[in-house]
Amino acid sequence: MTASVQGVRDQDLAVPLAAAIDGDAAAFAVLWRSLHPPVLRYLRVVCGEAAEDVASETWLQVARDLGRFDGTVSAFRVWLFRIARNRGIDENRRAWRRHEEPHEAVDQLRSAAAVRDVAAEVVELDDTERALRLIATLPREQAEAVMLRVVAGLDVAGTARVLGKRSGAVRIATMRGLRRLAQHPDVRAYGEDGRDEA
Repeated sequence: MTASVQGVRDQDLAVPLAAAIDGDAAAFAVLWRSLHPPVLRYLRVVCGEAAEDVASETWLQVARDLGRFDGTVSAFRVWLFRIARNRGIDENRRAWRRHEEPHEAVDQLRSAAAVRDVAAEVVELDDTERALRLIATLPREQAEAVMLRVVAGLDVAGTARVLGKRSGAVRIATMRGLRRLAQHPDVRAYGEDGRDEA
């Protein structure tokens, strides 16, 4: 995939990435402005209220290690989200040790086939925070797969590398997550409202 849901194309980031690797602070700022929003949205699902702090830790590590990175923009996206995921996992472990709940309770919903484009409906909900909370109700594996595939715009192979899973497992987790979202009352109501207006 050459573009994320937010429309940042890989070819638009190729020159800033090369310059940032060489130490150009302005080029690094371009990368940050372009990729921080999807990283932050992903981390809100992975580690809840700690997302801002974890995103900061992620970018600090990227800034520190970027000079050693060698790859394409697509590979950079995978590397970035892998760092974010690892930092999020570390934060959840710290929270668990402090006996805090890093996520809201997960609702057990029945799976059903999605008739419409559930991913688009969830992402397009008028309240981004509400959409992220809906995705966060999914089992962790499904929530991460949906966030990386739909919100961050990674392809199946890139998502598999971030999660350390096989491509088939990513496809299944994404499909199951979207099916669960399709049955959520907020998503169903949104879909019905959209059909009524058409």
